[in-house]
Amino acid sequence: MVENRAQSAHVGPGFWSVTAVLGLLAIASIVFWYWFPLEQYLPAAIVTARQVDTLFRFMAATGSALYIFVFGYLLYFAIAFRVKPSDPPDAIGVQVHDNHRLEFWWTLIPALFVVLLSVVSVKIWYEIMLEPQNGLVVQAIGHQFNFTFRYPQINGEITDEMHLPIGVPVTLNLTSSDVIHSFWVPAMRLKNDTVPGLVTSIRFTPRLTGRYQIICTQFCGVLHAQMNKQVLVVEDKASFDRWYQGWQVKNAHVSNALPAAGGAAVALTGGSAPAGQTLFAQKCSACHAIGPFNQRIVGPGLKGVLHDPSHPDLVNGDPATPANVAKILQTGYVGSLGAMPNATTNGLSNQDIANLVAYLDSLK
Repeated sequence: MVENRAQSAHVGPGFWSVTAVLGLLAIASIVFWYWFPLEQYLPAAIVTARQVDTLFRFMAATGSALYIFVFGYLLYFAIAFRVKPSDPPDAIGVQVHDNHRLEFWWTLIPALFVVLLSVVSVKIWYEIMLEPQNGLVVQAIGHQFNFTFRYPQINGEITDEMHLPIGVPVTLNLTSSDVIHSFWVPAMRLKNDTVPGLVTSIRFTPRLTGRYQIICTQFCGVLHAQMNKQVLVVEDKASFDRWYQGWQVKNAHVSNALPAAGGAAVALTGGSAPAGQTLFAQKCSACHAIGPFNQRIVGPGLKGVLHDPSHPDLVNGDPATPANVAKILQTGYVGSLGAMPNATTNGLSNQDIANLVAYLDSLK
């Protein structure tokens, strides 16, 4: 039996000329994205913003070049192999199959592109994650419909602008008081969600003074569109210190004053277990279950933490005592099990800590 094979199919008249034109256009698009003055339109306010810009340029250049070839070939083949008036009604177009060289290249080239994109992305992500942890710690809290900010040694919350000194590493802890928001400063190129009961962090170092818009990018209610009125102000150290001291004076007698992490030990007398139970549901239940130690959500289960002899020591190695639990709630902890936010980050007053310890002490 003799197998019938179709005659070799040609790519069409002028294919290589079209390919050359598409190649020149693709090269032009790559050159455009390489030289495009991005920072002229969107300043790079932090050190790692330029790394993110590198990834953006790479994706824009390769995506543009790929689009030019795909659209160009689509248009070319639609014209070159269109139905002609002389074709019979049952005519079948050129059938291309079993072309192993074509299949090899259309598999290899996208695979190499994905690998290259992954390498570039992970490298830049790694550089962002290696930002220093020392420096200034600030908390941003999402509300319907604005952000408020907490700083160490400033009582209460700052309700207008977020100020940062240039050249000082910043850890920005994010959370929400009501629904999911998203904290985004386009000039930083960084964005993260603010989730009720959960604290997430981004680290960066401001490099360019100026005023930069803060935007919420999660639909959070009927006035979501209004959450673009606040700004991040990056300024020199002297200007930041004046602003900082001004808010210390302004909020000196604010009733919801928060302690700075690492202060004097919290007095546990007068703690209320019912109040602590309510607070636990608001502040702690996203990460801790009221169950056995091995019943983990993010952190371990806390039922019987102060009374169960089989319960291991606390994550910092200290024995599970009321004073040591209060210490972790006050100062926080970072270790192999994750990060435990401090009192300033979690918005806990000394009375809140006493109430939480009283509640945990009641779970026997």
